[in-house]
Amino acid sequence: MEGESLTVQRLLCSVKNYDWGRRGKESHVAELFALNSRCEVDMDKPYAEIWMGTHDSGPSFLYNSSCSNGFSEESPGVTLKSWIGKNPSVLGEKVMEKWGCDLPFLFKVLSIAKVLSIQAHPDKDLARVLHKEHPSVYKDENHKPEMALAITKFEALCGFISIEELKDVLRNVPEIVELVGTKDANKYLSLHAQDPEEEAKSVLRLLFTHLMSAGEDSVANAVSKLRSRLQQEIQSRKLSDKENLVLRLEKEYPGDIGVISAFFFNHVVLNPGEALYLGANEPHAYISGECIECMATSDNVVRAGLTPKSRDVPTLCSMLTYKQGFPDILKGVPVGTYTKRYRPPFDEFEVDHCSLPKGSSTAFPEVSGPSIFVVTSGAGTLRKASAKDEPVTEGDVLFVPANIEVTLTSSTGIQMYRAGVNGMFLEGLGETMLN
Repeated sequence: MEGESLTVQRLLCSVKNYDWGRRGKESHVAELFALNSRCEVDMDKPYAEIWMGTHDSGPSFLYNSSCSNGFSEESPGVTLKSWIGKNPSVLGEKVMEKWGCDLPFLFKVLSIAKVLSIQAHPDKDLARVLHKEHPSVYKDENHKPEMALAITKFEALCGFISIEELKDVLRNVPEIVELVGTKDANKYLSLHAQDPEEEAKSVLRLLFTHLMSAGEDSVANAVSKLRSRLQQEIQSRKLSDKENLVLRLEKEYPGDIGVISAFFFNHVVLNPGEALYLGANEPHAYISGECIECMATSDNVVRAGLTPKSRDVPTLCSMLTYKQGFPDILKGVPVGTYTKRYRPPFDEFEVDHCSLPKGSSTAFPEVSGPSIFVVTSGAGTLRKASAKDEPVTEGDVLFVPANIEVTLTSSTGIQMYRAGVNGMFLEGLGETMLN
């Protein structure tokens, strides 16, 4: 790599103030953004996501001396995307050959105060169609597999529960049967373990589509009945975790179909250091907590509940895989004394978490693809090749080009996360993508 301009770059990153974000300094995103951009935190504003990457909806910018007094949205400077376009070698040959002159991944930190929408992300074929037909809603043509790595306790709804679990729901939640009808409910209840998987998926699709397509008045009435029934039954029995969750969701989105449809999904609770990954066309909704998130470079979301934003119920119900069962949870694989790697089955990305004690050092060996590092707490120094040490501290975001080794040394204890292209792809071990 020749020239100082092609070495490690500090980034100024974009923030998203979605309504579901944590407000003011209760949000880790707000703290990181304030330190990264040298901007003041608005205590009345929700801070939901900080974006680190090249997506046009939330670009990152190269830091330079003109940024020293704070980030200016009016004249933020050179975007990381445009800089990569002029210096494509920073991506490495394999990445350029497959994805062109752009990062294949988008890196984020999320701070969630209330549930995000029930949603799914389209595969590439559907993304192309949706972008062509509704470019103002579906902003790009890419798919969006993603992974959430918990920083705090983290809750999500993810994927459909098993056949037997859903049968129990239909037997014990009369409000669902009221909305879908006895005929459809009985059709599902009559499924047997030996029935073909595709038949079970077909019946589930019919059932779920009828539920999500129910009229607003019918849904509001059913949710009201559900709330009243559970509030009465709590006097005589202990509610299940899912029932308690449903009551929480109802407070945030009263009368919403997402409250009842939550019974169809797995309730996943991640401890810090655990990760959940999602392929295309899988239903999910993040509920609470803070996480590191990584995904393919896309912002395509199809929503159907628990949101004030526009919904596309027919598209969501038609696109889902209707796979049932509890999702895989990644706990990370050690790749050094202080670092764990989270590698989902997607070519575009993997994530490392480095927890470095005070006074310790660790090296991140060069890889044949680009990386983005974010320091979420602590301080220390970063050294690249034979260059001098550079200070790094909480809020710093760094772009590291392909084929550059960096060494991190901690002065106070550091938490750092790295996003990079999936090593299985870079090592030429075959495509890992799930479709």
